Amino acid sequence: MHDPEIEDEAELYIEAGIRLLDAVESADLVAVKRLVEQEEPPMFFQDPESGWSALHLAAAAESSELLEYLLERGAVWNLGQWWLEASRYDSPPMQRVQQSIPWVCAKYKAEKKVQSSEFILRALGGSADPPSAIRTDDETAAASLDTFLKSRLTFTTDAKGQDLCMVRAGDDAEVGVMMGWERPIMVETVKRICDAPPETHGPRVLNVGFGLGIIDTLFQASSAPPSLHVIIEAHPDVLAHMRKTGWYEKENVMILEGKWQDHISSDLLLSLGGFDAIYTDTFSEEYADLYAFFEHVPNLLRGPSAYFSWFNGLGATNALFYDIYARLAELHLNDMGLSVSWSEVDVSEVEDDTIWSGSRKYFTLPFYRLPICAMVSPAQG
Repeated sequence: MHDPEIEDEAELYIEAGIRLLDAVESADLVAVKRLVEQEEPPMFFQDPESGWSALHLAAAAESSELLEYLLERGAVWNLGQWWLEASRYDSPPMQRVQQSIPWVCAKYKAEKKVQSSEFILRALGGSADPPSAIRTDDETAAASLDTFLKSRLTFTTDAKGQDLCMVRAGDDAEVGVMMGWERPIMVETVKRICDAPPETHGPRVLNVGFGLGIIDTLFQASSAPPSLHVIIEAHPDVLAHMRKTGWYEKENVMILEGKWQDHISSDLLLSLGGFDAIYTDTFSEEYADLYAFFEHVPNLLRGPSAYFSWFNGLGATNALFYDIYARLAELHLNDMGLSVSWSEVDVSEVEDDTIWSGSRKYFTLPFYRLPICAMVSPAQG
């Protein structure tokens, strides 16, 4: 049964949203303010054909004033399923939006109106101080570190021979804590951050988050095995798995039990004298946690020939968000005195549904952006 009154309200709602997009596209801040204050249009409204919101149009117009005003009035990137589908890395609308991301981040950082993280992560729907990402009410193991550390993990091998570490996240969902398909990422990472020739003394390595032990096994199998290999791991089931597989008896391996936050500034870790290679890959943590880890890296690297990387998986189910997180990380690391170089690893097999073995998909792009960080030397600075 149709309700004419409701239909009329819906039509007015849509018309107001279209007028908002038209005003933003013209980059007329006065007109936008007048429209917002008088008509209160839906700030999350999207163009029915392109999927663009007012924020996308303001970014494309390179108007920092419009962006700031829209954010103050509650505008967010629309996270509806249509937009997620439209946000494929190769779609024309996405290519145009992606082109504006470096400008948006750099503009706000340069003008110091707000932190770059505050602007862009508010656009994603999060808060800003300290830097944060999308926050939800999800208290399952997939989103809550406390819940994750209390949850039971399973270590199995699927029909394809892929090793899995899984956790239940909710009543009927499992998610991979680490899965075998990630191995090519780890192989390339170790090549780039742990590339000492065999005749040299082995590097000093710090890894945060053991999972299946893929990257730690690769470190141990490198041409020059680590002279010191420190692993920080918090989950009791992972620690039990490490004991079962002999990691506690390995030569030159030091296992620190607990969260990285418990050890990163400890006298013990700092007394070790720094590391040649640092890697972190945690679970159920957000950008705020990664940012906090970044802040410790300069004090942990041994010098400009030492390298740092992390599992770059935030936002990896959406090309736009993936680009934003990468740009934010680079800006923040640059501020901390670290250079960042990027390369791509082909992970197109994630597009094959069978590779997920029942896990919720946490990476759906066909490429992985691999970050390699190093201290900027005085000559470079």
